[in-house]
Amino acid sequence: MRDTEAEGLLRRLAPQVLGAVVRRYGHFDTAEDAVQEALLAAAMQWPKDGIPDNPRGWLITVASRRLTDLLRSEQARQRREDSLARWPLPEQGLAPAADRPAAESDDTLILLFMCCHPVLSPASQIALTLRAVGGLTTAEIARAFLVPEATMTQRIGRAKERIRAAGATFRLPPADEQRERLRVVLHVLYLVFNEGYTATEGTNLVRDELTAEAIRLTRLLLRLVPDDGEVAGLLALMLLTEARRAARTAVDGSLVPLREQDRSSWDADAIAEGVALVTGALGSKPLGPYQLQAAIAAVHDEAPTAADTDWPQILALYRVLERLDPSPVVTLNKAVALAMVDGPAAGLAVVQSLAGDARVDRTHHLDSVRGHLLELAGDHDEARKAYRAAARRAKSLPEQRHLLARAARLR
Repeated sequence: MRDTEAEGLLRRLAPQVLGAVVRRYGHFDTAEDAVQEALLAAAMQWPKDGIPDNPRGWLITVASRRLTDLLRSEQARQRREDSLARWPLPEQGLAPAADRPAAESDDTLILLFMCCHPVLSPASQIALTLRAVGGLTTAEIARAFLVPEATMTQRIGRAKERIRAAGATFRLPPADEQRERLRVVLHVLYLVFNEGYTATEGTNLVRDELTAEAIRLTRLLLRLVPDDGEVAGLLALMLLTEARRAARTAVDGSLVPLREQDRSSWDADAIAEGVALVTGALGSKPLGPYQLQAAIAAVHDEAPTAADTDWPQILALYRVLERLDPSPVVTLNKAVALAMVDGPAAGLAVVQSLAGDARVDRTHHLDSVRGHLLELAGDHDEARKAYRAAARRAKSLPEQRHLLARAARLR
């Protein structure tokens, strides 16, 4: 058995096993540690010994034994084992027997809600989601976010402690809270994908493991809530964006702008799936920002060449998005579309209106767009200055190199 096969199976089983253990025994924080140890044991044994006949049951058994060991080790402090023995569990709260089908939909959705609990910071929500639902190890998450493993261990530990202190139980939140909590889940998955697609720091532009995991979890979420248009919209946005990945970098690893990409290398199947998803999602109510962003991505992806891009349609979509979900990033993107429709001067006026907004002024994006529009306007001296200013602010090495290269071309 190949290591990659075991890894894929373990990631699919991780939320099922954690849900079963927490549903039976409680103690989300300790159960999560026990499941991680069971996953690690499986990752070491299965490639050599083969997959057990009942891999889910194997993992639940190992995790349950490890949970008992962990609880016993803390008996003196919190007497958890005694509380566990006296806890009268209702029948519906018990984990399914190993030979019964997994309640994957219920348990995974509950875990997503728990990991995206509002008491947690976005960084903690991302880390806990990747570990508890995605099945990534702490070391893998730490590498993805360029922090020491000890730092990520502390972050995840604090997140689990905060969930415990908040009194969170292993059940879906009340109906009136579910929609808001679902929005948080979508935002976390969106952040995971964006960090993977364009890394904010470091030497690599893309982190494939994060984009792949974000798409996998969003697919799973769509199966859990198939009638939610924003879930479908987010998956469509991810697929339509990921479809261009092969064309985003040159042989030397340098960044290739969208308008210069070889569109023949785009993933046609991913584009077709994304377009179908967003087409169906746009008919749902209410209309949401992920559906609109996916619609914009679809217009880009369906254009045979950059010159064929329907910029008036993109501008119209950005105007709706700006009304629905206003942010300086949306306005900045709208400025580019406006420049393509009404000329660079119109776009530069919008960019200038954002000057001083700390949400974008301290990032490289404002100067980068300003440089692009100044270049379109023929003001190469000012465009070069803007590109260099953007390069100084960019934390990603590939983006720094790209911006400096654009400045150098304008000499």
